[in-house]
Amino acid sequence: MTSHQKSPGRLTTIAPFLVVKNGARAVEFYTTGLGAATVERYEGPDGKLSAKLAIEDAVFFVGDEEPAFNNLSPESIGGSPVRIVLVVSDPDAVFNRALEAGATQVCPVTTEEDWRIGKLVDPFGHIWEIGHPLDEA
Repeated sequence: MTSHQKSPGRLTTIAPFLVVKNGARAVEFYTTGLGAATVERYEGPDGKLSAKLAIEDAVFFVGDEEPAFNNLSPESIGGSPVRIVLVVSDPDAVFNRALEAGATQVCPVTTEEDWRIGKLVDPFGHIWEIGHPLDEA
């Protein structure tokens, strides 16, 4: 089996782990602003938080910074080199809800070629493109 072939019976996934300065506030934003559900949430004795969240079937993780392990937030490093693409059935509604919850618009939701998509930055410096392909509308 080559490295690009799927193993029988196994699901391959990839999920971002978003490092933030205030995990509790981030979980609140992602649940309110993006409609995420909290799947698991852990708080250490030091007050640091780590959580597994899901927007429908899309799983991602959020956790407080840990500078000793080089886990730094976009706020600490001066921005994020990564864009997260969130595909949803109603990008306008999700985008507007995120703005109301504290995100900052980079590009409004528009129709571009074969996508309905907009770009924003969440309050923790992570860049989100929220949209859907028009053939899935």
